[in-house]
Amino acid sequence: MTFSFANRPDYDHLPNKGRFWEWGPPGSHKEALGKLNLPSSEVVAGLPLPTASEIKTGERVGLGWEFHNLDHSPFKRTPYQMNIVPVCPGSFDDEYHINPQQSSQWDGFTNFFSQGSCRPCYQTDRIGIHHWANQDIVGRGVLIDQKQGRADVEGINYSSFENYAIPLSQVLEVIEYYKVEIEPGDILFLRIGLIDEWNAMALSKRTEYQDTPLPFYTGIEETEEVLRWIWNNHFTAVASDAVCFEILLPQNEQFFLHHNLLTGWGAPIGEIFDLDALSEVCRRLNRFSFFVASIPFNAVGEVSSPPNAVANF
Repeated sequence: MTFSFANRPDYDHLPNKGRFWEWGPPGSHKEALGKLNLPSSEVVAGLPLPTASEIKTGERVGLGWEFHNLDHSPFKRTPYQMNIVPVCPGSFDDEYHINPQQSSQWDGFTNFFSQGSCRPCYQTDRIGIHHWANQDIVGRGVLIDQKQGRADVEGINYSSFENYAIPLSQVLEVIEYYKVEIEPGDILFLRIGLIDEWNAMALSKRTEYQDTPLPFYTGIEETEEVLRWIWNNHFTAVASDAVCFEILLPQNEQFFLHHNLLTGWGAPIGEIFDLDALSEVCRRLNRFSFFVASIPFNAVGEVSSPPNAVANF
């Protein structure tokens, strides 16, 4: 049977807006996929149009930042290290030491724990990201280029490292300006512009940012309006190039997006994705949708993973 989005309640009719995990039974693979159940085989293969029809020009854009680039990571996360070691004459191996949340990453459902979530926080193998790796994250992606859009719409050039909550109204203005068409089951990408700004930042400023006890950054506002918009558009997952998809300090704990999306609804959150090249291709082609495929690490019980993601046009 083809999945229908029409039979899902809208946000205002959810019996518990902070906790609506549609998938089960408990302990099953479907429970561990959360909203990644939405792009089912029928939806990806596509009715009325196959998701693969997004592939038209054959251009491909990687969405993962090089591991070493965030060399002064916020929250004092362990920096990336790689050693090349000999194993026998003429043969070499790589040895990696990496905290996935130090660079481009998916946050898993056990990244945050909140009251009323489906499991004690230590049961990471039950809904770890390794379940996602078994069938990959695939579907139709859409880019909302907030950084370039604000410059085009109003001539505003904000910093990605401000404590600035982007209002949903501004996001909707950018969607309208670029004529971004959102479909049920899409994977949402929101470009803030962090990577360009980080690359241009002096080493002293990078060190200062790393040593800040509570590092500020720009992100989407944490309001019920944003939650309603995410739910009613049936996004499978959301991602950004910011340190956190939403602003760091919740305006209201009830609407903390990490809690609601990860432990309340089962929606993955991506952070520090490299969306700069994606932005350039989208604007050049004047289209902001594409086919996206992401293969997380298959490490049982993991809390986060590099995305290993590519957008196909």
